[in-house]
Amino acid sequence: MVTMAYDSPSSSPVTIRVSPSGGPRSSIGLTSPVPRRSISNNSSSPLSSRKFRRDPGSGRFLSFSKDSTEEFVKYTVHIPQTPDNRFMSDSQSSPMEDTKNYHGDPNESFMTDTTYTGGFNSATRSHVRGKSEQEPAVKKSKMLCEIDGCDAKASKNKCECEFRICDECFLECNKNGAGLCPGCKEPYNNDQTDEDDEKDRRQSEEKDKANSLPRKGKGGDNLDRKFSMVRSFKAPNTDFDHNKWLYETKGTYGFGNAFWPRNDYEFEQETRGYENPPGNERKNRPLTRKVWVSTKIISPYRLLMVIRLAALCCFLTWRIANPNHEAMWLWIISVICEIWFAVSWILDQLPKVCPVKRVTDLSVLKERFEPSKGLSDLPGIDVFVSTADADKEPPLVTANTILSILAVDYPVEKVACYLSDDGGSLVTFEALAEAASFARLWVPFCRKYGIEPRNPEAYFGQKGDPLKNIKKVEFVRERRRVKREYDEFKVRINALPESIRRRSDALNAREGQPLSEKVSKATFMSDGRQWHGTWSTAEKGHSKGDHEGIVQVMLRPPTHKPKPSCATEAEGREEESLIDMTGVDTRLPLLVYVSREKRPGYDHNKKAGAMNALVRASAILSNGPFILNLDCDHYIYNTSALREGMCFMLDRGGDKICYIQFPQRFEGIDPNDRYANHNTVFFDVSMRALDGLQGPMYVGTGCIFRRTALYGFSPPRATEHHGWFGRRKIKIRLMKRKPRVVEEDGEEMAVPIIEGQNDDDELARALSTERYGNSIHLMNSIPVAEFGGRLLHGFQGGGSQGRKAGSLAVRHEPIDRATLAEAITVISCFYEDKTDWGKRVGWIYGSITEDVVTGYRMHNRGWRSIYCVTKRDAFRGTAPINLTDRLVQVLRWATGSVEIFFSRNSALFATRKMKFLQRVAYFNVGLYPFTSFFLLAYCVVPALSLFSGKFIVQSLNVTFLSLLLVMTLTLCMLAALEIKWSGITLHDWWRNEQFWLIGGTSAHPAAVIQALLKVIAGYDTSFTLTSKPATPDDVDDEFAELYAFRYTSLMIPPVTIILLNVTAIAMGTFRTFYSPFPEWSKLLGGVFFSFWVLSHLYPFAKGLMGRKGKIPTIVYLWATLICIVVSLLFSFINPPAGSLYMRF
Repeated sequence: MVTMAYDSPSSSPVTIRVSPSGGPRSSIGLTSPVPRRSISNNSSSPLSSRKFRRDPGSGRFLSFSKDSTEEFVKYTVHIPQTPDNRFMSDSQSSPMEDTKNYHGDPNESFMTDTTYTGGFNSATRSHVRGKSEQEPAVKKSKMLCEIDGCDAKASKNKCECEFRICDECFLECNKNGAGLCPGCKEPYNNDQTDEDDEKDRRQSEEKDKANSLPRKGKGGDNLDRKFSMVRSFKAPNTDFDHNKWLYETKGTYGFGNAFWPRNDYEFEQETRGYENPPGNERKNRPLTRKVWVSTKIISPYRLLMVIRLAALCCFLTWRIANPNHEAMWLWIISVICEIWFAVSWILDQLPKVCPVKRVTDLSVLKERFEPSKGLSDLPGIDVFVSTADADKEPPLVTANTILSILAVDYPVEKVACYLSDDGGSLVTFEALAEAASFARLWVPFCRKYGIEPRNPEAYFGQKGDPLKNIKKVEFVRERRRVKREYDEFKVRINALPESIRRRSDALNAREGQPLSEKVSKATFMSDGRQWHGTWSTAEKGHSKGDHEGIVQVMLRPPTHKPKPSCATEAEGREEESLIDMTGVDTRLPLLVYVSREKRPGYDHNKKAGAMNALVRASAILSNGPFILNLDCDHYIYNTSALREGMCFMLDRGGDKICYIQFPQRFEGIDPNDRYANHNTVFFDVSMRALDGLQGPMYVGTGCIFRRTALYGFSPPRATEHHGWFGRRKIKIRLMKRKPRVVEEDGEEMAVPIIEGQNDDDELARALSTERYGNSIHLMNSIPVAEFGGRLLHGFQGGGSQGRKAGSLAVRHEPIDRATLAEAITVISCFYEDKTDWGKRVGWIYGSITEDVVTGYRMHNRGWRSIYCVTKRDAFRGTAPINLTDRLVQVLRWATGSVEIFFSRNSALFATRKMKFLQRVAYFNVGLYPFTSFFLLAYCVVPALSLFSGKFIVQSLNVTFLSLLLVMTLTLCMLAALEIKWSGITLHDWWRNEQFWLIGGTSAHPAAVIQALLKVIAGYDTSFTLTSKPATPDDVDDEFAELYAFRYTSLMIPPVTIILLNVTAIAMGTFRTFYSPFPEWSKLLGGVFFSFWVLSHLYPFAKGLMGRKGKIPTIVYLWATLICIVVSLLFSFINPPAGSLYMRF
């Protein structure tokens, strides 16, 4: 017998006693701290196989039976029901809700007893006793079965009386199909019931179906293994699949950027036709991103700068406090040089405190400005290529640069290419004509196969097998045809000088020509007309400084829509018969040849004047809001370079950017880079460091300008820096809140005001003839260019206006005769008279390095610039690998820097709109050539020390050596960290250090002298154009220029220093070995510094040897003469004590 007793309704344990029949009586006590609310549904439980039997007596009865033939055991289970422990499911109403319907005494004791009886080999019965008198009626949930003692969920109504019954009770009551409804006592309709059950079963199966899950992993791993399996509560004998449950929902998502339906939605609007959700486009993302150098690198870098600065201060303090009384002259020279070197190092190191790196997102640019295949909304770009001498700048190099521009990856209708031939050469003119003809074949070929790079010479000259791993037979066949055409193109270009000469001679000597029309030494074009530019004989009106202005449109502006070629059109054109151009856009950008007018008596201002002429001519013809400036030997190596630059100009804050400077990369340089032609320390360290300030300097090529910045406008907003080191910043707007506007075709075009103008009639003054000249067409183009350079609405900053999306997707007007005549007018030699061109507008005149001055003026007005370093080099060019050409190039740069230092463009006169560290960088640009005099003296000091037997210090004590060691170690560690964050190599850093000493002892002193002569005496020095190396026909002679020797007086100081130090080492060693009292410490100090000088001058000495290792005689003569004079003078002034000279 099992009995259950409760001492209290809430906390009494349950006690079960089991007594077997026919055996001794035993009892087992069980305690259950957790209330039992329902009978288990486990199939392994004895209750799962229960059989229901209804007893007509009073109370509620359930009977269970277990069939077996084994021993019979009787047991009785008594489970009382309390308000806290009732028989109800989770879905039933809570006890709190049930007690709300009860209005009796809350302290009443409620008790409902259920007694289970049965035993082994006997049926188990459940006796539910009736309700006690004190027990309130508990209302059963409408979702549960109404059968007494059953708490299962009710199924669909089985009878018309709507009596709720579960499936299990229904099967019990409707055995053999002849059961009665427990509610109305009427027979069930079995036909309708079967139909309802089948329908419910099908609906249940359809609801249980889920979408197929993605199979991930190798071999298609089944995700069923990753989920646990439980028994289904709907069908106890089947497994429940979690895969279906996880991806099954009855909810509706609606529509938004998280989910966008493809079909009609239940809201009262159509959503069909929208594939992507609104507000989720990538075009709203930023186009660029700034990446700072890791703090693990930059923090130690800054700390080492402070440590080395402290070491320098301690070292100089010790040197000044401990003079060498034995050699005061040697001590004075060395201390002065060391102080200057310390100041120079500080000026060079301060701008490097915050280097940055920038990355772009071209996909966002395409989605924002080119959403469809129609017209592009990108602004136009005018590309300027400058050349001046067809002899030193080979026409083939220029033609290849033009071809790379015509094939650039940018909307064709938005690109215009201008070639400035400042020499007016017919060779360059006809080479450009040949390039325009070959471009009709080359450009579609590049677009069809995505050729990189798009310079034919660079592409076909790539090392290795270009057809390796290429399986397209069509590409191999067409590539060979294009290569054959290019070889013929090269032959025609290289033969132009000779063919022009022969043609001109033949036409000049033509018989039967009237004497009045006969010109004996004229140069003729291929059609028999006289050339308007420079003749080979330099006649009056046809020389390099005296010829007409020429504007020739080689390729007309393209149509506004792509022009894919078809098979029927290809049959009539020769270039399309070589390759299949079906479906390829065959349009070509606008190509214009420009040679400005030159007349005697006018200052044409070299390259800066030619660039300003192109600015005016391009404003008349194409008027692109942005301008790309390239040298004739710098071609586009990365076809996406223009897009990368536009990412910065068109992103948030881009309206404050005046230009985008790309690093210069060079080809054709010897593998060892003997003379540091790559200049990687400047382009990858210094320029990247300036990008973290106000921007890099303009270096003359590979730069995208904002046209309005070249026109002398100020940015829409700027920041003034006040206080010590510019720590207090004041943001100002340089445009008025209500600027006057001009309306053109319904669009407002606001023009920024010029710096310092506050008059009410600001627009009229900004567009005055006193500033830009008397061309009305040029005046009208300025607001149009300003509008084209605006940012889209929502991306512009404060103080600037935006433009609507799609406002630039328009067709440009064609070039007519009047437009061409206006372009010729603005390139005349007298157009700039009494205007601001070269003063505040365009490229600035007055310096050899016009590029640095032009960039400085823009930064001084508050603009900022960006340094764009692309993964694939944007542009590549050539550099002089010959020692003489390299020294002349450095001489020109240093002379321009000294001119800047003594002009009003010096950083000493910069405005408060320029950052303090940016000002330091520009100040160092003008000051670094003066370091050469101190460097010359310091390179001679070791030799003088060895000659005299003295040293810069009286003795090599521990303090001197410790401070020297600290400075050396910190310098090496700083170099290592610079290599780490800039990406250069140790070899590049060491080559830069070597050429710093070579240039500082050769070209820089001469530059300072020439600049001082110009400033003081007005003596102007003319420089020859740097020769551009032509493409070698023989691969073995690729670096032949490296070994060519051409004497220049710049070589004398380095040669003298080398010979003095070598002689001093030999003399000092000889004296110490044979001295009765040798001073080895002074010898070691002098020899160490002499070797330091010689190691830096080693590339220079190797360049003097040439390929055969022979030094020219002139070098020996000059060096020997100088060494003899210096040695005799020094021995006479300060002869060694106890030597033969004293006795004599």
